[in-house]
Amino acid sequence: MYRLWQILDRANTGPFCEVEDFNKKIFMPKLKEVIKKYGIKYDPDHPVSDDDDVADRVWQAACELFLEVGVLNVDTHRRIIIEESELKEALYHAPGRYLVGEGKDARWWQDRCPEDSAPPFCIFSGDITCDEEIFLPMTVAYCQEPLADGVCASILEESMGLKIKAGSPVELAGVTEHAMSLRQAAKLVGRPGMFLVAVGTALSAMAQVAVSNDQWGVRYTDARLIGGLSELNIENDAMNKIAHCMNYGCFIGNLTGSIYGGYAGRAEGVAVLETAYHLMGLTIYQANFQQSFPFHLHFTSNSGREMLWLISVTHQAVSRNSRILSTSNGFLNAGSGTEMVLYEAAAHGLTSTVSGGHLWETAVARNKTRNYATPLEARLACEVGHSVARQGMTRTQANEIVNRLLAEYEENIATAPQGKMFQECYDLKTAQPTSWYEDMFGEVKKKVAAMGVDFVY
Repeated sequence: MYRLWQILDRANTGPFCEVEDFNKKIFMPKLKEVIKKYGIKYDPDHPVSDDDDVADRVWQAACELFLEVGVLNVDTHRRIIIEESELKEALYHAPGRYLVGEGKDARWWQDRCPEDSAPPFCIFSGDITCDEEIFLPMTVAYCQEPLADGVCASILEESMGLKIKAGSPVELAGVTEHAMSLRQAAKLVGRPGMFLVAVGTALSAMAQVAVSNDQWGVRYTDARLIGGLSELNIENDAMNKIAHCMNYGCFIGNLTGSIYGGYAGRAEGVAVLETAYHLMGLTIYQANFQQSFPFHLHFTSNSGREMLWLISVTHQAVSRNSRILSTSNGFLNAGSGTEMVLYEAAAHGLTSTVSGGHLWETAVARNKTRNYATPLEARLACEVGHSVARQGMTRTQANEIVNRLLAEYEENIATAPQGKMFQECYDLKTAQPTSWYEDMFGEVKKKVAAMGVDFVY
């Protein structure tokens, strides 16, 4: 991967800068400048953009922003600057294709383009914390989903009844429990070599090192998520994780979520910043893929009209101009067991797929409440993604359908129902959905099909 030791050196020797100065004197002015320079403007009538020129201008703005601003190490107060020739070099060498997982369960994951007929790579994830006693059945429920090319398990907050705290011995116990249970779940459903993204319970670099074990923990064929700080910031602990993962040999995903209503401003700024994060992931995080989850500051979701537009534009900008693999992470307002969450999932999966993205589905109930997630929401998003790719849906057609889907839930975003917990929607003994939720799923799927999605099955 890209010049690891040079990057680590620049994190200690680059231009000195305080965090507040970086945000207010360097990042924000430059972002405003490139938005104006490249004429980027949000189009509310097209939550799924079909304008190639807009996507390319977002890409150009992101490149200029990233090259001039760099990334600030908040521990050393040094800016990591990448030269234009280095960025071009990294983009040229991005392989755009990886074989992940192992044995019969291995999968090819390769880059897509807007309106691509190849289906998206689908990672199923509850994206939430869960009780220790339901961790295994919940993980089994996700691993058994046929469309899951990979799984990222929910996060433990307790281990053996003790509260997990980053950097403590309990964290080491918790991450071991997480890693072993995730591997066990994959084995129980007959997919022992399944691609796993692990382990979200490990907050510290120390804990990530502790679960690097090919026999019972994170394997070379699995992946880690290493998060970026807002906005265009990094810390030494993340750089420790990068160095370890590179030396250990597993895949790396750079986890980034630009905030609508934060330093990046509104839709235009978030689209440019989230695109720039892909460049940061490629060059500084040594990432094999980008885990992209822009979210609304007030609602903590990305299924609203303005959020879908920026998701669409971001993935088109990246997929049209690079071979960077990028998963689009759905953050939905409503909770499990509601029709609203299923419509949101369909809209997010459709928008991301026709824009050239891959799918990471899905966080529900604003990603705030423990135990509130099930695989059914992810299933619908991914069934939609596979189906619209196979039927060759255009972005113009997708935009019409997404506008119809938005009409089903848009006015209820602020008051979205919280829904029900996993154990209310699934049988814990069988890890199967309850009949009432399966029936609801089937009815919503019929309505989405009537809007124009030709489901594969």
